[in-house]
Formats: sequence, C-alpha cells, structure tokens
Amino acid sequence: MITVVGWDGSELSAGAIDRLREAALVVGPDAVVGRLRLTAATVTDETLLDTLDDHAEHGEGPVVVVAEGDPGFFGVVRALRDHGLHPEVLPATSLVTRAFACAGLNWEDALVVAPSGPHQLRRVVNACRAHPKVALLVAPGVGPAEIARELAPTTPRTLLVCEDLGGPDQRVTHSRMGEATTRPWKDPDVVLVVDPLHKGAPPGWVAGAQPGPAEWALPAGGRIPPEVRAYILAKLGPRLGDLVWDVGSGTGEIAVECARLGAAVVAVERDEPSCARIRAAVLAHGVKVALTRGQAPPALEPLPDPDAVFVGGGGPDVIVACAARGPRSLVCVVKTLERVPAVLERLREHGYRAEGTQILASRLTPRPDGSHALAASDPVFVVHAVPAHPA
Repeated sequence: MITVVGWDGSELSAGAIDRLREAALVVGPDAVVGRLRLTAATVTDETLLDTLDDHAEHGEGPVVVVAEGDPGFFGVVRALRDHGLHPEVLPATSLVTRAFACAGLNWEDALVVAPSGPHQLRRVVNACRAHPKVALLVAPGVGPAEIARELAPTTPRTLLVCEDLGGPDQRVTHSRMGEATTRPWKDPDVVLVVDPLHKGAPPGWVAGAQPGPAEWALPAGGRIPPEVRAYILAKLGPRLGDLVWDVGSGTGEIAVECARLGAAVVAVERDEPSCARIRAAVLAHGVKVALTRGQAPPALEPLPDPDAVFVGGGGPDVIVACAARGPRSLVCVVKTLERVPAVLERLREHGYRAEGTQILASRLTPRPDGSHALAASDPVFVVHAVPAHPA
C-alpha cells in the first residue's frame, strides 16, 4: 500500500500521523522528511519510482511518500499513476494557495505554471507577458532572476518571491525586476508575477486563464478582410505560451486577434498614426500587446525570438529577417501575384517550406427589390511557411 501525505508546515492530520507510524519506508525530500522525526527508514525522493519498484520486489510493509502541499496539484500523484500505481492521497494546503494567502491576494484569476526545467523558460515568460497574474512554481533554471531578466524592459511586472513557505524562514518579498536579477534568493518556492496596472478580472465561472473570445476574425474594419484574417490566424495558431510578432502591424487587427486568443504579442509599426490606432484597438479590446515603433528589419533585432510571425508590411528583406529567427509558422500578405514566386523562393532558401494562397471573399449585398447580389472584395495573396525540417 502506498500513501501520499502532503505537508505544509502545520500539524499533520491524525490519519497522516497513523500512516507514518505504520510505514516500513518513507520517501520524500530531505528538507521535509527531516522535520517529521520519523522512526521508519527514509529515502530521498530523487529516485522515487526506482525506490518504490525495489520495495515492491524486495521489501515488506506500507510505504508513505511525503510531498509539499497538495501532491495532486502539479505534484507526485501524476507520476505515481503514470507508473501504474494508485496511491491513497492525504493532501495539505498547496504552495500556490499559501503564496497568495501570504501576499494577501485573491487568485481565482491567476494562471499557474509549473515548468519542469529551463527548456520551458521561454513559454513561461510568454505566459507572463500575456497574462496579468501568474503563479510560477519555481524549477531549476526558472526562478525570479530568470523571469525578471527575460521580461525586462518591455514587460513591467511586480514580482512577489515566496521563500520557504511553511518553514521557519518563510518570507515574501516584493521585488522590482532589476533587483530580482541580482539579489541572492534562498530556495524560493513560488514567484507571483503581477501586472501592477491589473485591476482584477470581473467575477466569472472559471479559474485561471479566461475562456477564448466568443468569435475570432473580428467584424469588418481595418485593412484585412475578416475572411482573410481567419485564414491567417488559423495558420499562425496563436496560443498561451507563444510569442507572436505582427510586423508592419498597420491598425493592429492581427495583433489584437492573437492576444485575444492567449498569445503574447509584439506589434512592430513605423508609422505614428498607425501606432495610435494600434493603441486604441488594444484598449478597446482589453488585451496586452507590446508596441515597438520602428522600421523593420532593424526594429526586430532586440526582440525576443517569436514562435509565429505575421508580416503585413515590408519587402523581402523583412520576410527573410523574420525567417532567420526560426518561427514555427510565418505568414505574410503579398500585394500582387507576380511577387509570390520570389517570396516563396526566398523562404525556401532560408529553410522553409512555403505555399501561396489567393483568398477572394464575396459578400451578399441587398438590392432595392429585396434580392441579393454578390460583391467581391479585392483578392489577397497569402504565403504560409513552416520549417522544412522542424526541430
């Protein structure tokens, strides 16, 4: 029999105490197991599954696995069940609950991220760019210093760093991003990444990231017809954890659409009146879009690498500069059919498999006699490219 006991620094329940007294073997982090003053044999959890397999083959008696907080919340329960084990679970208060309680913040509108290592830092940072309240369960290589370094200076956030939650050295520190990159932290458990301008989400029926928009490809308006926008969005595939560039953003309709679907977005535009329209669109739809005013390609150089790129304006040099940053999807609008072959060839030269599509939408318009006619829009040529050899 395997029992998973959650511990949050408070007194254990009677059931948890009984399981620990009966245990032939207790497995858990040294820092936690050492505080419980156990008489049973103890093993660190670094080789958890191997230890359990060995005990099942050679050992006798019940096993208790000790974990911090709620072991079913990004915890050890999933690993055990994936291994074919079905433990009894006695949870305690999760680290995320304690972090928000110590900070005095509600958290039904918070997004919780739990990276497994530094290879997921980029997606975590993009989630922090797109969402105003994020709880990060700290992992090796993904902590307050790394998050602050990646977010600065384009995404101002307040960091609440929670250390040793439930332990004798518990501390919650409000940190500016510059401070977070240089300050020595002592085993942080959770980092709350909060937009200082966030006023809180309205009461809702779902916790965490809010549901997607009721519709996408916003109604007519702007320079790109909704039918074309729908195709562009389908090829970009914006999602939570992605960073999307909208280069030559114009009025920002693609940037706004991608932000509504959960992605972090950077809009790049050189024209100041267009920048003003982008700001107005962002405010009107209540989304987060970072705006970079400048001429591409130079304006692209300081930006973090994108997952997807839409090029709405600019020549072949802009498209090539975007391809050089290795997005998984690159979509661009080409003004005339004659230019499409050259764009396809340049993309192929830079390791992309590309195809062109002409989109022509015809809308029904009413006639005075009550009948309808088809009014065709101007054709739009869209090129979509993906890496020829994905990593």
